[in-house]
Amino acid sequence: MDSMVRIPKMEYHQLKRLAKRYQLLCGVFAADAFEEPPIKNRNVVLKRLRETGKYNEKFLGSLEQGMKESRMFS
Repeated sequence: MDSMVRIPKMEYHQLKRLAKRYQLLCGVFAADAFEEPPIKNRNVVLKRLRETGKYNEKFLGSLEQGMKESRMFS
């Protein structure tokens, strides 16, 4: 029985790219994703995010609503 599998070169490169992405995601999820946040005051968190100017009010409003429902933030 032949232990080799032959696939087209383009498919090989696509599989290789997908494997790299998978490894990256595994690394992200292996980190302490569920660690408690260092700042638990939602007003402080929202204030700091607003100060960056990177986030629109719709996103910040949605985030604020989620933080109100979360037990992690006061």
